[in-house]
Amino acid sequence: MKIKLLSLLVTISLIFTGCSKDDSTPEPKEKSTLKASSVANIDYNSTQQIIRGYGGANIIGWRNDLTSTQRVKAFSNWSGIGLSVLRVRISPNSSDWSANIPTMDVCRYYGGSIIASSWTAPSYMKTSNSTIGGKLKPEHYWGYAQHLTNFNDAVGGVMAISAWNEPDWVTSYECMNNTASEIANFISVRGANCGAEIMGPETLGMDQNFTTTVVNSAGPNLKYVCGHIYGHDPYYHNWGKEVWMTEHITDENDGNNWNSAMATALEIHDCMYSGYSMWVWWYIRRYYGLIDENSNITKRGYAVAQFARYIRPGYYKIACSPNPSTGIYTTAYKDGSKLVVVAINTNSSSTYQPFNINGTSVSGFNRIKTTSSSNLQSDSFSISGNNFGILLPASSITTLVSY
Repeated sequence: MKIKLLSLLVTISLIFTGCSKDDSTPEPKEKSTLKASSVANIDYNSTQQIIRGYGGANIIGWRNDLTSTQRVKAFSNWSGIGLSVLRVRISPNSSDWSANIPTMDVCRYYGGSIIASSWTAPSYMKTSNSTIGGKLKPEHYWGYAQHLTNFNDAVGGVMAISAWNEPDWVTSYECMNNTASEIANFISVRGANCGAEIMGPETLGMDQNFTTTVVNSAGPNLKYVCGHIYGHDPYYHNWGKEVWMTEHITDENDGNNWNSAMATALEIHDCMYSGYSMWVWWYIRRYYGLIDENSNITKRGYAVAQFARYIRPGYYKIACSPNPSTGIYTTAYKDGSKLVVVAINTNSSSTYQPFNINGTSVSGFNRIKTTSSSNLQSDSFSISGNNFGILLPASSITTLVSY
C-alpha cells in the first residue's frame, strides 16, 4: 500500500571456540563459562505486558478476499502461521461489510480476534464531501458513531475499532485528516457509542505528540493506543494503556527473501521489547506478505509463525535479556506454568547461547527452528536445573516451548 521501507538486518560474524556439537543438541550448562557469550536471564516473576496477538490485514475492496485454503494457512496454529489478529477495513459503503465475514469467522474459529480500521467516514459527513481528504464534521459525530456501530453489528462484533487510519497522512486514496484535538473530542463525546472498544489514533509513525494529545484528552473512551511505525523504530512510551502496532511492512522484497524475513522477526522482537501487546503486518496475502499469491506460506510467514503459533492471546511477556550476546536477540513469555522463549541469531555462524531461568522450574523444551533452508523444524531436549545453553543455527529463529 505504501512504500515506506525500513531496512533492518545486521549480519555479524561471530566465532566461538570449543563448540563442536551439532545444533540440535543442548550444550551442558558448565560449558557456558567457556563461551564468549553473556547469559540470557529470564525472570518468570517479572510480568510485563499482556500479548493480544500477531496478525495481518485483509483489506477487501482493495484486494480479493483470502481463499478457504489461505484462511487456514493464515490462522491455524497447528498447520498454518497461527495468526491471532485479523485487521479489516470499515468501508464507507455498508453494502461492502458482509464480505468480511467468511475470513473473520475462520480467524475466530482458531482463537483469534478482529480489529477494524476506518479510512474515512461516508462522504456527506466530511468537509471535502469526498472519501478522499477533508475532516469529519462535528455535526456528524453521532452519525459517524452509528455508522461504526452498524459495521460492528453487521460483521458479528470486533475487538476494537479505529475511527481514523493515519489521520496525519494526506493521501490520494481514502483518508480523513482531523487534528489530534478533534479526534480526541470525537472519542470523548461519542467513543462509547461506536459499538466496540475504541483504539487510536493510529498515526503513520506512532507520532508521540499527536498520540499523547489524543490520550490526554480522549478520556476513558480510548481503550487502546495504536499506531503504525513507518519511518520509526518501535519505542516505549508510558501512555497508561495497552499499545498496539497495527500496520507495517519492513520492506517490499519477495516474501521468500530470507534477509527480509529475519528483518520482520527482529521487528517483532523490537515491538515486544518496547512494550507492545500486538503486532500486525500489512497484507496477509501478497508477494511480499506472509502468504504468496499461490497460497504458499512464505519465509516471512514462517518467521512470524515462530512467534504467532506459540505465543497465544492472553500470554504475558516477562523480563528477559533483549540482546544478551552479539547478534543474539531474545524475548520470553508465560502462560500459567508454560514458558516460551524466542531467540533470533543474526550472526552468519552458529552461536552458542546460555540461559538462566529464575522464578520457575522447567524440565525441558520443545524446540522449533526456522532457517533459510528449513521451516518450523522441531525437536525436544531436557534440562537439569535452571541453567542451560543451546547452539543457535546461523541466521535463524528458534522458539523454545517448555514441557
